[in-house]
Amino acid sequence: MTSKNTIQNLYWIDSDDPDAEFPPLEFALTDPDGLLAFGGDLSVPRLLKAYRLGIFPWFSDGQPIMWWSPDPRTVLFPEDLNVSRSLAKTCRQRPYEITLNKAFNKVIHACAQPRSDDEGTWITDDMQQAYCALHDAGHAHSVEAWQDGQLVGGLYGIAIGQIFFGESMFARATDASKIAFVHLVRQLQAWNFQLIDCQVESAHLQSLGAGQLSRTEFASYLDKYCEVEANGANWHADVLTLDVD
Repeated sequence: MTSKNTIQNLYWIDSDDPDAEFPPLEFALTDPDGLLAFGGDLSVPRLLKAYRLGIFPWFSDGQPIMWWSPDPRTVLFPEDLNVSRSLAKTCRQRPYEITLNKAFNKVIHACAQPRSDDEGTWITDDMQQAYCALHDAGHAHSVEAWQDGQLVGGLYGIAIGQIFFGESMFARATDASKIAFVHLVRQLQAWNFQLIDCQVESAHLQSLGAGQLSRTEFASYLDKYCEVEANGANWHADVLTLDVD
C-alpha cells in the first residue's frame, strides 16, 4: 500500500506490503530535488524495482528510508569517457591491479567511511547489508584497485540489463578510484552497456565525461535497455587489463 502523507506532501510506502508501488516519478519534489517517497524496505526485490524505475535510496541513520529520482540525472555514456593525458599516462604505468567482485564487502565498507571528521555517511549499516544481499544475488558488483596486496581504491554499483547504476567510490592512494572507474567503463563498453547512471552532478564526474539527461529521457533509456542482456558480461573475471589510450 502506498499512501500520501499530506504533511510532507510525499508518499509513504508500506514496508509490510511487498507489492506496494512507487509513486509516478513526476511526483518527485523539486526542492529537495528528486525526493519522491518515504518508507518501504531495502529488500532485493524492492531495490531492483526502484533502480529499474530510475529511483534510488539515500538517507542517514535515524531517518526513514528516502527514495529519490532527481531531474536532471547525471549519466555517462561509455563512449564519452574522458581520460586526461595525465590519467592515461598513470593507467599505462599500471600502478594497481584492477579486479572485479573480489572484495565487495570491503569496498562498500570503505565507501561508507566518513570523508572527514565532521561528516557522517549515507551508507548506513542497513544499506551495507542490503547491497551485500544484492551482490550475493548477482546484481551488485564491485571493482577493486590493489597495491602490494592491499585494497587502495574501488567502487560499486548495480547492473540491470545494459545499464550500470554507479553508487559510490573510494580511494586511499592517488587516482586509485579513477583508474578503477576507467577500467570499469572500458569493460562495460566491451560488454555493450549503453549507459552508466551517476545520479547527481559533481565536478569530478564532469571531468570524466559525465553529462545530464532529463528524468523523462533517463526513464526512456531504462525502459529500452534494462530488459536487454549485456553482451558476454562476466563479472567473475579475474584481473582487468584493458589498454587505456
